[in-house]
Amino acid sequence: MTATDSMQEYLAEAYRIAYYQPETPFVSTSALAEEMQVSAPAVTRMVQRLKQAGYLEHEPYRGIRLTEAGEREALANIRRHRLVERFLVDVMGFGWHEVHDDADDLGLVVSDALVDKMDEMSGYPKRCPHGEPIPSADGSMPRIIDYPLPEVATEQDYLVSRVHTHDSHRLRYLSELRLEPGKRFRLVMRAPFKGPLQLQVDGQTHFIGHELAGNLRVCSQAEYDLT
Repeated sequence: MTATDSMQEYLAEAYRIAYYQPETPFVSTSALAEEMQVSAPAVTRMVQRLKQAGYLEHEPYRGIRLTEAGEREALANIRRHRLVERFLVDVMGFGWHEVHDDADDLGLVVSDALVDKMDEMSGYPKRCPHGEPIPSADGSMPRIIDYPLPEVATEQDYLVSRVHTHDSHRLRYLSELRLEPGKRFRLVMRAPFKGPLQLQVDGQTHFIGHELAGNLRVCSQAEYDLT
């Protein structure tokens, strides 16, 4: 059975959730419902369709796990989405806070040939504008080494690796602070009890809240260059 656009979206979201929790390949249906912003019954119906099509396995009390066929569909969808985002930002000049929804829509209709051309015109990028890795054309996903900003040691230099939010207001604010993927900064201190974090970016001091800091994943220069 050929995966419909809706099925591909579910598969891609399940893959993204699993990618952020490498300790287990299983994804809870409640987490999938939350990320897709749909009801639990809607997820249950789609999970049944995907299971019948051979795209995932479902184990009670553990959740769902993509099959090899499911991963192929998910990675193809993710590749299209992230390359469209890259093209919109790098070639067409949109801001990184503007492109997620449009990439969702365009990614469902662009051909493989057009995606390959976008890849070429964008300079064969390895990451999307938000720092997420772009799967290769043959369906392999690079593994990125990075860490949540609230959990790393203070008084050290880091690079922004990924920004795990599509909220346009947060992305716009992070741009104002120049906290975008590839940017070097210093974590000066972290207030206790989930208080604000003090950062130095280009010689300027900024304070960001614990919740916003949770959207940032960071790494060393050497770890960033592995991508």
